[in-house]
Amino acid sequence: MEPGSEAVRCLGVTTINVPSDGLMEHPEFERARQLRRDVSRLMMEYRFAVDEVLTKVTILREEFVHLHCYNPIEHVTSRVKSPTSLVEKMARKRVAPDPEAIRANIHDIAGVRITCSFIQDTYQVLEALVSQDDVRVINVKDYIATPKPNGYKSIHAIIEIPVFLSTGAVQVPVELQIRTIAMDFWASLEHKIFYKYDGEVPDHLAESLSDAAMMAERLDIQMEELHNEVHGAPGREADSPRESIDDAALAQLWRQLNAGVQE
Repeated sequence: MEPGSEAVRCLGVTTINVPSDGLMEHPEFERARQLRRDVSRLMMEYRFAVDEVLTKVTILREEFVHLHCYNPIEHVTSRVKSPTSLVEKMARKRVAPDPEAIRANIHDIAGVRITCSFIQDTYQVLEALVSQDDVRVINVKDYIATPKPNGYKSIHAIIEIPVFLSTGAVQVPVELQIRTIAMDFWASLEHKIFYKYDGEVPDHLAESLSDAAMMAERLDIQMEELHNEVHGAPGREADSPRESIDDAALAQLWRQLNAGVQE
């Protein structure tokens, strides 16, 4: 039997050679149905985990805007692997068709990508997320400090967060990718070229991609220097918090407080 074929077979990808009138009672068929139910519930947990991370990111964005009048997060995307992609990865990694084995061995089922304005923002956002009490860091790979040979740059972090269900809390891993706009643009182009040539990218295109990665790095550095010149170095409180109460409301509040003191 080929490696991983057990996972594929149990999910019903291959045909069970049983007469149609006895298919519903066949043990393999019932096993496949149970696994399908288990995987369906597992995927639901991963969708909930993505929602939890997106909520955390939304709160961070609003807090940054309120306290610093600045939003370091340009945009956020998320995804959960399709069942077909999950089965293919289970086969490649020889993961048993069991929810706990899947959770323990495949960490990129749920993914959230955060695109930031500047390099310093990527580290600031990562620190803000992983320092929260309910977030456990499994692994961090800093491809910004040490890019991949092809020029790819990004921060990859596997975190684990609790998802609270009716049966109790479940710890679910989520892959974070944090990068700048320039890094994201380069990675998107490289991804399209990679699949266009089925992984066998011609040498002249690979060289051009490498040159483009260096130009993207120079752009990131130059734009960050301009930003720091205008707004100050990282960590400096250059702006006052955004006021949520206008002057008229503040004056009315002051009158009410003053009247209460006099009484």
